Amino acid sequence: MRNVYFGTFVHSLALADLQVLPSAAVGVDEDGTIKFLDTNSRSAEASAEKHSWTAGSYSVVSGDPASVSFFFPGFFDTHIHASQYPNVGLFGKTTLLDWLNNYTFPLESSFADLKIADNVYSRVIARTLSNGTTTAAYYATVHTEGTNLLADLALKAGQRAFIGRCCMDANSPDYYCDKSLEDAQKATLDVIEHITKIDPNHDIVCPILTPRFAASCSKELLCWLGKLSTDTSLPVQTHISENMLEVELVKRMHAFADSYAGVYDMCGLLNDKTILAHAVHLTDDERALIAKRGSGIAHCPASNSALTSGETRVKWLLDAGVKVGLGTDVSGGFTPSILHTARQALLVSRHLSMKGEESHKLSIEEVLYLATVGGAEVCGLANKLGNFLPGKKWDAQLITLDCKNSPVDIFPWELKTPEDLVAKWLFNGDDRNVTKVWVDGNLVAGTAFAS
Repeated sequence: MRNVYFGTFVHSLALADLQVLPSAAVGVDEDGTIKFLDTNSRSAEASAEKHSWTAGSYSVVSGDPASVSFFFPGFFDTHIHASQYPNVGLFGKTTLLDWLNNYTFPLESSFADLKIADNVYSRVIARTLSNGTTTAAYYATVHTEGTNLLADLALKAGQRAFIGRCCMDANSPDYYCDKSLEDAQKATLDVIEHITKIDPNHDIVCPILTPRFAASCSKELLCWLGKLSTDTSLPVQTHISENMLEVELVKRMHAFADSYAGVYDMCGLLNDKTILAHAVHLTDDERALIAKRGSGIAHCPASNSALTSGETRVKWLLDAGVKVGLGTDVSGGFTPSILHTARQALLVSRHLSMKGEESHKLSIEEVLYLATVGGAEVCGLANKLGNFLPGKKWDAQLITLDCKNSPVDIFPWELKTPEDLVAKWLFNGDDRNVTKVWVDGNLVAGTAFAS
C-alpha cells in the first residue's frame, strides 16, 4: 500500500539551504518512490486528494502530534570498516601506520572465522541503522566468505550497502594479505559474483572495488582493478593522503606517478564513482585532478583527530567542485554515528578557521548537507537519494526530540524557530532520538521498530 507521511520535514536543497517544512506531506508509492511533496499541507488526506490518491488506497504515517519530531533523510556513511567495529575507541597514542599493525590487522585477520564475522557484522549493521544510516560504504576484510556474509546480512537487514573486499598484496603482514595477484583477482571476482547473485540489479547491496590503499597494493593489482572498474562500471573506494608518513611511503613505492592521486589516476581508478577517504594532505594539483575526474571525498573528522592525521579542508575541496560526504571511519573513528560525525566536521572546521582562514568554517546547514545529499553525490546516488524531492526513494528517519530518555532537553520558551530544534539535535542528539528508519519505503530500524 502507498503511504502518506505527514508532519514536519527537514532536508537539504543545496549546500547552505536547509529547508524546514513545519506542515508538509510526502506521498510514497508501493516501491518506495516519492510521488509528491506538498510543502504546505493541511493534512495527509488533503494532500492525497490533491494528488488524486483515493481514500483507502494509502496509509497515513505521522509523528506523535504531541511530540517534537520531524522527518529527516537517511544518513550516508561514505567510509566505514565494518570489521573494525570491536576496536572502536582503541587507538592509544598511535598514528595511522602503527595503528594498522598494532590494532587493525590482527583484528581483521580473525575474520577467517565466520562466527566472528557474523557476530561483528550483525552488530555494526544494527548499530548504524539505529543511528539513522540508511546507506553505508563498507570495507570488509581480505576474506571472501566473510565479505559475502556482510553482503547477505546487509541485504537481510534492508540497509543499502556498498560491500568491498579489501585488496592488499603488498606491504601487508604475511598472516593477513593476498598471497598473490591471482589470489586477489579471483577473490574479488568471487565477491562480485556472489553479490550479483543475491541482488542482481544491485538495488540494495552493490559490490565496490576496494584497493585498501596505494601502499598496500602492487601497481599490477591497482591497474587490474582500474580496468575492472572501467569494464564493469563498478564503483571504487580507497584511501588517500590520510597521514604524511603514508604519503611518503606511497611516493617511494609508486615512483611512476608524480602524486598520490596520480597513482590512482594512472591506474584507471579515478572516476566519477570513486570514493577517496580522508584527503587531509592533498596538493592543489591533486585537488584539481580529483575534481576533473569527478571523484568524491569521504571526510572522516573523528578518525583524523583520533589518529592525529590532520584537518581536511572541506570548504577548499567544495570550492573546487569536489564532491564531499561524511564517513565515520570506524574504528579509526570512535563512533558509528553520522550525526556525531557531522558535529565533529563542524568543530574541526572551526579549528581550521582559528588559524586565520574564516572561510574554512562549516555551518549546521552545510554539515547536514554533507551527511545526506553530499553523501549521495559521493556514492553516485544523488539522482535517487539525499532529500525528499519527488522521484527519489523514501530513505528516511523520524527524529523525536522529546522521546523517553532523550539526550536533548527541550525548553519551549528558548526556542524561537524550527531551526533551533535542528541545532539542538545536531549538537545533543543520538540514536535514542531515531524513532523509525525506512529504506526504500520499508521500515527497518528505530526505537519504535525495536519495541
